[in-house]
Amino acid sequence: MLPDREMDSALGRHQNKSGSKPIPVVIIGVKKKNLHCVSSGNGPSGICLSYLLSGYTPYFKRHSLHPHPILQNKLEEAVDVSILDQDLEYLSEGLEGRSNSPVSLLFDTLQRPDTDFGVSAESVLTWRHEIDRAIPHLVLGKNPPGGAWHSIEGSMITLSRGEWMGLPDLQFKDWLKQKKRGLRNHRATAEDIAQYYQHYVMKKGLQKNFRCGTVVTSVRKVSAKSISNHAQKDLQKSDSLWNFSEESMEVFQVDGFVKTVKGDKDPFSVYAENVVLATGTYDSPTWLRVKGENLSYVHHQLSALEEAVKNNSIGITSDPVLIVGAGLTAADAILFAHHCSIPVIHVFRRRVSDPGLIFNQLPKMMYPEYHKVHQMMKEQSAACAGPYECYVSLPEHHVLSFGKDKKCVLQDKDGCQKAYKISMALVLTGSNPNLSFLPNNGIDLAMDSDQPVNPKRNPIDIDPFTYECTQEKGLYALGPLAGDNFVRFVQGGALAAASSLLRKANKNPP
Repeated sequence: MLPDREMDSALGRHQNKSGSKPIPVVIIGVKKKNLHCVSSGNGPSGICLSYLLSGYTPYFKRHSLHPHPILQNKLEEAVDVSILDQDLEYLSEGLEGRSNSPVSLLFDTLQRPDTDFGVSAESVLTWRHEIDRAIPHLVLGKNPPGGAWHSIEGSMITLSRGEWMGLPDLQFKDWLKQKKRGLRNHRATAEDIAQYYQHYVMKKGLQKNFRCGTVVTSVRKVSAKSISNHAQKDLQKSDSLWNFSEESMEVFQVDGFVKTVKGDKDPFSVYAENVVLATGTYDSPTWLRVKGENLSYVHHQLSALEEAVKNNSIGITSDPVLIVGAGLTAADAILFAHHCSIPVIHVFRRRVSDPGLIFNQLPKMMYPEYHKVHQMMKEQSAACAGPYECYVSLPEHHVLSFGKDKKCVLQDKDGCQKAYKISMALVLTGSNPNLSFLPNNGIDLAMDSDQPVNPKRNPIDIDPFTYECTQEKGLYALGPLAGDNFVRFVQGGALAAASSLLRKANKNPP
């Protein structure tokens, strides 16, 4: 492995590019996430990949019994071969579940068999620390290990079940018991999750791989001819994990800055043989692109409402707050406003009964607060007064414009328009990743290269069994960027990427 001092020098003050020794793998996380999904390079996806690249290797536990008989037979065929060294496509064939990624389903069911049926079966994996298989790497992120879980209000609870927030070989519920704390209705608080991820990194000895307080501003591929002679010699040294020819030798140049305690921004530049994008998707809120959306009373984050209440600029006697959207963030805003007795006009495009609506997919017993919002949406429309005060539901409506006089014009499915006087507007219709550090904002990497990357509609085009970008070899994408939106499933992407990187480095046994 690269000595720690060499990895540290790569992010030294005003690092000279010509002195940078190429790092085999750089994992990048830039911004942040919310409670409903995942992101951030030093969040769960980056932590899990760092664990796997540090030599921690999963094997099928002898004499274990998996409830999926076909998978059990496949696992018994190669008990002495690590899961990382096996054919992931073969192992994952025929598996079904709540993810579209076969490897995510595979890794999830190996760690939590039959968890979707409420079963708390033991993992069928055992872990060995094979240090000779470790691949040197850096994890770059703005926050401490755990990512943006550290910046979320600690009392907020997760959408996912608590046990689904755990990482390999250290169950979250076991850590919680040690802290003498429990789950709330099977769900965890943001504070517990943040502390657990930080503990995990320390417990597994991964902290040497993490560089916190870093922001990446540019990632681009450079050829051997465009970099210094010193760096070329480094690339061609025998201790590099990958073999390069003079003609085809290419690496990634990763530029950015480190934020110091004093608030200064110290630039850095490193070369990487492979780059993993684990930046998540919650950097740039989606705009409606309607007239007046840039007015000061129109906001795109829930925190704006919380701040307005805190400053007493919004209250019980205020004009209604307009909330646009029918996802969980919009529901959080409605619950907050309802708790503060603030009047709400709720606008969304879908029918309340639309099966694609997230509320129609959540178990009522597990998510009572979101079920309550769904009830309000159904029972308290403008055409039919219901039992809930200070709330009006306007399904199948959309915003036409925002006026300087704080009047908002809405239109229903039949084309009828109506103006409403409001105090503020919250447009909570989703977010897009900020990939401005990539050439052409990463659009060329997407499934549809004519449209921006979007986790639901247009994720990055990857090989489903390696998570390597089909349009850029050596570049990988994890988490929401690749279509995996929950902690339990991003780990499968880390497994696929680690398997691919180990194969490239010839660290997979024959």
